[in-house]
Amino acid sequence: MFYWVTKYTLGMALKVVFRPWSRGRKHMPRRGPVILASNHLSFADHFFGPLPLPRKVVFLAKAEYFTGKGLKGLLSKAFFSGVGVIPMDRTGGEASERALRSGLRALASGSVLGIYPEGTRSPDGRLYKGRTGVARLALESRAPVVPCAMIDTFELLPSGSFRPKLGIRPGVIFGEPLEFSRYYGKESDRAALRAVTDEIMQQIQKLSGQEYVDVYANQAKERQQPATESDLP
Repeated sequence: MFYWVTKYTLGMALKVVFRPWSRGRKHMPRRGPVILASNHLSFADHFFGPLPLPRKVVFLAKAEYFTGKGLKGLLSKAFFSGVGVIPMDRTGGEASERALRSGLRALASGSVLGIYPEGTRSPDGRLYKGRTGVARLALESRAPVVPCAMIDTFELLPSGSFRPKLGIRPGVIFGEPLEFSRYYGKESDRAALRAVTDEIMQQIQKLSGQEYVDVYANQAKERQQPATESDLP
């Protein structure tokens, strides 16, 4: 209920103020489990990505949205819990495994599961190497993957900014569904998981037109961090 109330109130306000556009909505299956795999440019992606779709999208998103302190942290947790976001612990191991299992349960119930294969927002607007969690979800659930490209949300609301820029019309493009039946039974094969992930990222790149960088986005962010005193010679 909270999801649909939010979509038709906040969503209407976003449409009036920013006039977002979309293409390829026909590619989203009307029923059954679907993985929506998107590039990740901005916090605004959470809102403008699902906005044109008639189906509810349940997202896997970073666990930090649920662990903030104070009033801001409380509001963030309440909002993302209310719209059905599944917290994704990005430290790996058992925590990440639990998040993937939650995603598989959502797909088993016939939901649309949204995921950002890059694992974090792009630091500079380019498209970065995908994590193989999206491939595991696709092969274990056998759900089709709809590639999705967010357009101009980086310019609308860059990372670290809290004020969206007026005059920029964000967009979203949905590609044709991808199926990976040729890889079924290879859920534990690292080469197969990488091949599936790379194919998904290639399709996202074709839709978005972004420059592709063959490193993980979090590694690029670490390289951009200024040196601390302990790092200096």
